[in-house]
Amino acid sequence: MERIDRLVRTWIASEQEQEIEDTVKEIEQGNANLLHVVKSLGEYLTSEEDDLRTKGVEFLSLVIARCPPEKLNRQSVRTLVAFYCGKLEDTETIIPALKGLITLTKLPLFTSIDAVEVAKALFAHVKMNVLVQSQRFMVFTIIDNLVANQREALKNMGDEFIRGYVGLAEGEKDPRNLLLAFAIDRVLLIEFETTKFIEDFFNITFCYFPITFRPPPNDPYRITTEDLKAALRSCLHATPAFGKLAVPVFLEKLTAGSPVTKKDTLDTLNVCLPVYGPAIAREFARKMWNTLKLEIFQPTDNVTEEKALKTMQVLIQTIYAAPAEQADDAEIEGLAKEACEECIQILREPEKSQAKHAIKVLCAFMSTTASVARFTLARAVPHFVKLFLDPDELPNRTPTLRLLADLIEAARESTSHDPEVLPEEGNVPLSPYKDEVIGVLTVGLKTPATAYPAIDALKSMVRTPGLLTDEELGFVVHNVNEVLQQDEDETDLSEVSLDLLCTVSAVAPSHVSGNTLPLLFSALPDRAPPRDADAERIKYWRTLASLKKLCTQPDLFETLVIRLSTKLDLLCVPSPSSTPTPTEDLEPAAAYAHSILKTLADVLSAKIELGHTDVVKYIDRLVPRLYNLFILSAIGAEERPMVATDPRLLAVAAQIVTLVTQTLTAPRQETFVKSVFAAYVDGDVSQLTEGIQKVPAGKRFSPLQPGASTYQKNLLVLFSAAVIALHKEVTLPVPDEVAFLDGLLQWIVTHAENALQREALMHLIAAVVNRHAEKLDAFLSSNIDGFWTSQIANQSASPEARRNAISTFTWLTKALLVRGHARATQNVDRLFELFDDEYVSWDAARAVGRIPGTDKVLTKKNHAVLRILYAQKYCNSVLPRIIEGAKASANSPRQNAYLVALAALIKSVPKSTYAHEMPSLMPLLLRGIDLPDNEIRAGVIDTLHAAAVSSEKDNAIIAEHASSLVSTMLKNSLVTQMPSVRVRVAALRYLAILPSVVRYDVLHPQKATVIRELAKVLDDPKRVVRSEAVEARTNWFKFTG
Repeated sequence: MERIDRLVRTWIASEQEQEIEDTVKEIEQGNANLLHVVKSLGEYLTSEEDDLRTKGVEFLSLVIARCPPEKLNRQSVRTLVAFYCGKLEDTETIIPALKGLITLTKLPLFTSIDAVEVAKALFAHVKMNVLVQSQRFMVFTIIDNLVANQREALKNMGDEFIRGYVGLAEGEKDPRNLLLAFAIDRVLLIEFETTKFIEDFFNITFCYFPITFRPPPNDPYRITTEDLKAALRSCLHATPAFGKLAVPVFLEKLTAGSPVTKKDTLDTLNVCLPVYGPAIAREFARKMWNTLKLEIFQPTDNVTEEKALKTMQVLIQTIYAAPAEQADDAEIEGLAKEACEECIQILREPEKSQAKHAIKVLCAFMSTTASVARFTLARAVPHFVKLFLDPDELPNRTPTLRLLADLIEAARESTSHDPEVLPEEGNVPLSPYKDEVIGVLTVGLKTPATAYPAIDALKSMVRTPGLLTDEELGFVVHNVNEVLQQDEDETDLSEVSLDLLCTVSAVAPSHVSGNTLPLLFSALPDRAPPRDADAERIKYWRTLASLKKLCTQPDLFETLVIRLSTKLDLLCVPSPSSTPTPTEDLEPAAAYAHSILKTLADVLSAKIELGHTDVVKYIDRLVPRLYNLFILSAIGAEERPMVATDPRLLAVAAQIVTLVTQTLTAPRQETFVKSVFAAYVDGDVSQLTEGIQKVPAGKRFSPLQPGASTYQKNLLVLFSAAVIALHKEVTLPVPDEVAFLDGLLQWIVTHAENALQREALMHLIAAVVNRHAEKLDAFLSSNIDGFWTSQIANQSASPEARRNAISTFTWLTKALLVRGHARATQNVDRLFELFDDEYVSWDAARAVGRIPGTDKVLTKKNHAVLRILYAQKYCNSVLPRIIEGAKASANSPRQNAYLVALAALIKSVPKSTYAHEMPSLMPLLLRGIDLPDNEIRAGVIDTLHAAAVSSEKDNAIIAEHASSLVSTMLKNSLVTQMPSVRVRVAALRYLAILPSVVRYDVLHPQKATVIRELAKVLDDPKRVVRSEAVEARTNWFKFTG
């Protein structure tokens, strides 16, 4: 007791937090109880000095707030409630008393009797208009606690509680308090008997509508305008009783409010009308339609128009939601009928601007109720059909069909979302009129102007479930085919026609397969047009583009593969009876074959993106035919020129092989790769190839043998394509992988004749190392060490051979890096050692930068083993080393090598990995622009441009180097000093962006010089450079302080 007395006296004197904590600890430990605290406070609680009395009550409230609930018994709570209610009469102690009551009203031992006493005391003694915001918030918190925990007791108080609460809540203006008040209002309106007080609640809620509150800067409570709007809105639609009072207010705000107020009002109406009910909606229907009509037909902005249409939908739904209104035989009366007829009257002139707004209203009606949707279609569709067929309205056919297309699309959307609009047996709302509609749309297809809306309308009809029969879909396809045949120049029309056919193919592919595809295939020539036949070449390009768009569907793709494979054979394999001519031009045939292969590759890629499961079967139906074609051509090319030996064709064929292989399971890949190795390693092509013309039995396919022809060696591209997409579980069918990979390494060095062959085997080796690194330790140590020593570090080898070896080494390192292998770091360290080499320092530097870059081989789609954030980890390790080397290197060649590495690295990795180093990088990048390599210069400028675009206004780093940047970019934009077009364009783009990221006072001294120098660039011989110069000069002209 003495300790409690001492703590109380000390707190009264100092008001320190420690005394409160110590008092609570004493109670928790059982050394004291609340009775001791009250006794110790006795003289202060009854003191005649206002300050002491307030402090006494404050101390007690603070202790109770921190005291564990179990330390208060029922008697304590009852006594404290009576005590605090008494203190509410005292103007000096009302604030601490409120604090105490907040704690007590949350306690489990706080009963209904206490709740009634507290409520009555609040109503009797608390005058909200004399309290500040934080104190009023305490009052609302107590009421909120009472409503949450003692709702039944408050309900039993009846009118007394409602009247008292309204008195407290009236006139509140603080946002924090209002959020709490609105929450209380909503509960009272929903759960309490408030019929007598509807006007009172209307006054204390609707007086805040619309919310115009704007949060002050750095608001500690972070209350937003939207928070208040949502809280108030929850009150406004809490009871149907508000209806008669509320709707006139809403209409007034819609008529005279600002755009923001109108949007808020429309959003509020959308949630309120269904609650207010059909009676209120009917009573104010005409007034609301007249008001909404202004926002729809004379909109101030698109958002308000959309919200008004939504409100119109809600209004119609509310009026016609009753079951009697939705009966099939019920005649629509009232607002829907009047509004529909009014819109139909406007639609008599479809070319007028008001028609666009009228059709939006009718489209909105389609998503209301089934009865209104049927009524709308019954009025609108016959009107449009009659209008279209009227000879006097011939000039207006296009707008008429556009309006009809919009209505059909709205009908489709309504059937998709509202099952009530889609009765059984496909009896959709548009069904009674589909014959007439298809008739006018078919006529519309005949002329280009009306064809666009006609195709859109047909597309919506096809996408409407249960509307068109199979026969009608065939009729649609037949008519669209005619459009494709007639459309020689209107490429946009062909595009939308193909969209429609794609839509049909999703539901009825047989019609497209049987009617459209033969039409397109017949347009493809069997032989390539000659070089000067541009029109014919454009025609087959367009036909292939159409097939590419149309044939993603499984059945159609199967047909595409068969027909295009046949075309390829006709193009690439000469008949035995034909005789070769020395002057035969193979380029047109190669171009045609390339287009065919690219079409197949693009469709396959699209199918994989769409997740089609039928791609796997083309490992048997397409891939063997490709291998047969190219192996046959490579062997035959030794005797006569063959189209399919063109490297460009091989690249696309390799893409197809990889795409199909990606989709296979590991066991199926294993079977496939065995046949590939049997052909490439053992020369047995029988398992891999399939085609009409077989590989001659007397000819041997041996691309890896030293004496193989260039044509056969080039086919290593297809060897690599089959391996780079293998799962890591797939084992290569060779006795010893280490020996196999070492053999390929040596083959690259001694037998590869061109970049195509080298890159193919580099990719293959990288893919295998990436998957199987854990069992290739011997290869990664001794074999790679030997390769480094003999082919890269050996200065007696030719520079070209060393450069090629560095490329191979780079791919090996990349394969290890992306899977997080420790040896990747050792390989990079070796590359740094070459920075002093006279011949290959720049090649090694580029390799260091390019290693973490993305590629098309070591990807997730190709089932490579990838570790997360490998590029970021690499950059964090290597970038500081490069920066330090570029700064510290005394000799210029080594310093330049570090700059080359830096330029390559920042081009290879995401900006986020080096953004934090930009202050250190900027001087180095400026030096990098002076390197005598245009590719590096352009890359550095592109990097600076990307950094500037994504930087904040007044970027300090750019501003610091502004003078150097401007002079460097100007020098690189002049044709007299920079022959590279790419560098000139990059420099000009950077100059164009500078005024938007650097302050005027920084760049002002440069302005005159820039404008003068850019005037010279306007005479550049290249149009693209002149265009960028105009853009840059304009930006600098407009640049003012």
